[in-house]
Amino acid sequence: MDNDEFWQLIDSARAVATPEVPFERALVDVLAARPEAEILRFEVCFERLHHALYRWDVWAAAYLIGGGCSDDSFMDFRAGVIAEGRAWYEKVLAGPDVIAEHPAAAGENRFDAEDVFFNEAVNYGASYAFERRTGDRAAFHRAYERHRAEQGLSRVPATDRDAGMGESFDFDDDAEMHRRLPRLAALYLVD
Repeated sequence: MDNDEFWQLIDSARAVATPEVPFERALVDVLAARPEAEILRFEVCFERLHHALYRWDVWAAAYLIGGGCSDDSFMDFRAGVIAEGRAWYEKVLAGPDVIAEHPAAAGENRFDAEDVFFNEAVNYGASYAFERRTGDRAAFHRAYERHRAEQGLSRVPATDRDAGMGESFDFDDDAEMHRRLPRLAALYLVD
């Protein structure tokens, strides 16, 4: 699946999402209507885009918005960025300080951004959709590993996981956070 197809599916889910059917449920609905092979291709693309956000500056933005950010929370944050659609994804990828312009951060309650960007369930959209189609909870993982092997796709080795993250810095150093993410720091590093 190429990026255009992936973002079309994200847009389809965003178009039908409502307060009663939040994006993550709409995404499962959209994916579950697709063939199983397409759900697997969606997951490959999701992982690739998700991993591209695995950078120190993006993590620092999540740290500011969330008032801290563990490894697991950072996974959820990256999923939430993807859930916001292609335009926001590309903006954040270009420079995460742009999140200060997002309506959830720039609005009356800047802490609404935490609810928007930390979206754990999006990480599991493909597996939930696959389970809905097959009725078998474990089927997705078996099928996905088989699909990856057939496509010659390998997992990122643990030793290479931090490659490409950019320069590490101290998220608890307010001066450094103001220097690297000035707009987000101005919003979230207040007394």
